Amino acid sequence: MPRCFWCSEDPLYMAYHDQEWGTPLRDAQGLFELLLLEGFQAGLSWITVLRKREHYRKVLFGFDAQRLARLSDAEIEALMLDPGIVRNRLKLNATRRNAAAWLALEDPVGLLWSFVGGVPKVNHFKDRSEVPAITAEAEAMSRALKKAGFTFVGPTICYAFMQASGMVMDHTQDCDRYADLANAG
Repeated sequence: MPRCFWCSEDPLYMAYHDQEWGTPLRDAQGLFELLLLEGFQAGLSWITVLRKREHYRKVLFGFDAQRLARLSDAEIEALMLDPGIVRNRLKLNATRRNAAAWLALEDPVGLLWSFVGGVPKVNHFKDRSEVPAITAEAEAMSRALKKAGFTFVGPTICYAFMQASGMVMDHTQDCDRYADLANAG
C-alpha cells in the first residue's frame, strides 16, 4: 500500500499512518493527549514518541488533565528517571502547565477546531515538496494557546498537531489514504 513519504516500514508507524494520522479527531481526551505528545516530540522524530506512547499513557495517568495539573515537583523528578519517556524537565513541567491551561479553557475542542472553521481542511498536495511545516492557521493556534498559558505549542508543533488530528488532511495524492480522507472531508 503506498503511504505518505514520512511513513517508514515500522509496523507501529504504518498502523499509525493507516488508522490515525489525518483522521478527524474531536474527542477532548484524545486531542489533549495528542497535543501533549506533539510537545514531547519537539526536536525529535515522531516515531520516537510514538514508540513511547503507551508508557506515557501509563505514567501520565491516561493523560487525565485533572491529575496532570496536580503533578508535584517530586512526581516530575521521578519521571525524570523513567527511561520509558523523553526525560526533559521543560517538557514535563509543560505537561503540568498545559494540563492547567487545558482545564481553564471553556471549550477546548471548539477552540482547537475553530482554526479550520470547524471542518477538516482538505489539502490536495501532489507530493512531499508541497506539504508545509507551518501555516497561518497553525500560527494563529500557537498564539492563542500561548495566550491561554500553554507552552511547547509553537507553530510547527501546532501544524503537526493539526495534521495528526485531522484538522488538516495532508495525506499526499500518492498515498492510498488520500482518496478516502479527501472524499470524506
